[in-house]
Amino acid sequence: MGTIINFQRPDGATLQGYLAEPAHAANAPAIVVIQEWWGLNAQIRGVADRLASAGFQALVPDLYRGKSTVEAEEAHHLMDGLNFGDAASQDIRGAVQFLKGRASKVGVTGFCMGGALTLLSLAQSPEIDAGVVWYGCPPLNYLDASKIKVPVMGHWALQDQSFKIEVVDQLEEKLGAAGVPMQFHRYLAQHGFANETAVGPGRIGSTQYDPVWAQQAWDRTLHFFGRTLG
Repeated sequence: MGTIINFQRPDGATLQGYLAEPAHAANAPAIVVIQEWWGLNAQIRGVADRLASAGFQALVPDLYRGKSTVEAEEAHHLMDGLNFGDAASQDIRGAVQFLKGRASKVGVTGFCMGGALTLLSLAQSPEIDAGVVWYGCPPLNYLDASKIKVPVMGHWALQDQSFKIEVVDQLEEKLGAAGVPMQFHRYLAQHGFANETAVGPGRIGSTQYDPVWAQQAWDRTLHFFGRTLG
């Protein structure tokens, strides 16, 4: 369904990404999809395809520059090598700006590492119109919540060993204090519950796909993006 395209970062550098388009792409609302720590793999391309099937243009920027892995240790190494500030302000903002040339409204969504980058991007890219975060956030002192001016939805796992629910509570309090319009949903699930390939112990604790909670979170996400992106 999708194709590999090139787009420019704000600094002029060129980056690749996976673009999935709906049947009627002209002026369709658009979403930047941010990978987990595995890279631009088949699973995250499937997320973009799913959004395209729902009527959105979806672009996954290749943050790892062509690298991906199925090994947790290597994924951890790749993530550690990623400059999060540069990824948020350049790679992701470039993807948003590319889509802004094709759509009047653009959202951002990301999973795990991509969830953290979604929040950072919302604070650094004024072009973004809405964001959905899936079980991931940056260290709270890195996040300037006062710069987030658009609606945010969050999906969190109560049994998450990587992003403890107590930290999610603190994040919600911080966003609320800054007046960010938000909806946080908590699920009796483990980390990665919306990733159909997530199963068993990993480098950052247990992950487990849960099709029931995943479907509910997706229903909420599509309704949210339908309302905020139009």
